Amino acid sequence: MTRWLSRRHPRYIRSIVYMLQASEYSIRDFFRWHERVEDFRHVEKRKRLDFTLKATLLYVSGWLATFFALAAAVLVFLNVGTPWNYVLSALIVLEIPLIVLLGVLVVLTALRFIQVPIEWFAMEQARRRLTVHKGIKIAIAGSFGKTSTREILRAVLSEGKKVAAPSGSHNTPLAIAAFVRSLKGDEDVLIFELGEYYPGDVRKLARTIRPDWGIITGVNEAHLEKFKSLQVTTDTIFELAEFVDPTQLYINGENELARNRRKHGNVLYSREGASTWQVSGLTSDLTGTRFTLSNDVSTFNVKSRLLGLHMAGPLVAAADIGLRLGLTVAEFERGIGKTKPFAHRLEPRQWEDGVTFLDDSYNGNPDGVRAVIEFLASLSGRRFYTTPGLVETGARIKEVHEAIGTELAKAGIEKVVLIKNSVTPHIEAGLKNTACKGEILWYDDMPSALSALRASSLPGDIILVQNDWPDQYA
Repeated sequence: MTRWLSRRHPRYIRSIVYMLQASEYSIRDFFRWHERVEDFRHVEKRKRLDFTLKATLLYVSGWLATFFALAAAVLVFLNVGTPWNYVLSALIVLEIPLIVLLGVLVVLTALRFIQVPIEWFAMEQARRRLTVHKGIKIAIAGSFGKTSTREILRAVLSEGKKVAAPSGSHNTPLAIAAFVRSLKGDEDVLIFELGEYYPGDVRKLARTIRPDWGIITGVNEAHLEKFKSLQVTTDTIFELAEFVDPTQLYINGENELARNRRKHGNVLYSREGASTWQVSGLTSDLTGTRFTLSNDVSTFNVKSRLLGLHMAGPLVAAADIGLRLGLTVAEFERGIGKTKPFAHRLEPRQWEDGVTFLDDSYNGNPDGVRAVIEFLASLSGRRFYTTPGLVETGARIKEVHEAIGTELAKAGIEKVVLIKNSVTPHIEAGLKNTACKGEILWYDDMPSALSALRASSLPGDIILVQNDWPDQYA
């Protein structure tokens, strides 16, 4: 009954537009979500509708559909003839939610036809602007770590160069085109993050950008539901290699799928080093990450506020690229020193009661999970690992989540906090199959879990939130 009534609430129009936007306008994903919703008045929980031009047009179309449906119902009602007029009028009113939904989807379909030439024109304009732009162009592709790598590069290279990069996770064709339009033309370095959801996505963006340098952060099961296989995922991400000189393509050597695609001349980077640089004395705690970087001619100590041993690889890659682009050792040392945790990516906060809260809610991939568990295991204190699991892992959903449980059990985490959904039972299975000695706690949703943990935590406790499902999955 709640579902039926909420579809007839004025909020329904806003809700379906928000759901389409959050689903990245995927009709399939939208309908999957639509079928699960019990109350359409309360679908905006973690985010709010962003009234972009597309969203505004869809929102207005929903209200126009409502107006015309009501007008039709009134006209039928007033056209006195037979009792069937009243029945038809009532049916129109009762089916207004369906009419609204169809109206919005018709407009969305029309916008897609319009968007194709608009996107082509925007990308062609961006390509022309970039062709004459003198700046060095660096492109980053991968299943994970793109935004963090971009921000590390920005911090390091900005010490000796004028650097421009999009803010947020702006990695779609129209977002990149908008970024290119904002350039002044005097930038030394341009950094691009390449989004990938379907085969050919990286190639399309790289063809526009024509990058001079490339970084492949790795390949894993993120978005596997869309790609269907890791082979297709790998092929799509490595489309970047078609556009970059092999000696200027950096590949994450800690990721097996990416490492196996390395070709002659490519530069592997990892926590052990990159190119001629070797890492030693690597440590990481809640204050940051430290290590010594050395080669045949130089040795110096590095300190970053980024957390986790896995951050050493991207830091070394950024340092090596910086040196090859003409930065001095002093400049990239300063740049590394300025790197700090990014919002919602292993971001530490201190609660007033002496509890450390680690916000890793934007980390939703298997490699990131392993790195975070490794970091949490190295810390002292009572440790809480809180997660709803991962999304879009496709056919490997069971394998991926049981592996998370196994890693947590081996790490000896005292409290594993699981959110009730379709994937966390697999984490529980992995924990129990590995003889987990910690306690498993269950909560209905993330807000209730955090509220309970905040009330029961003690000074010195460490509470980590790994991933937080968007509204369409929660």
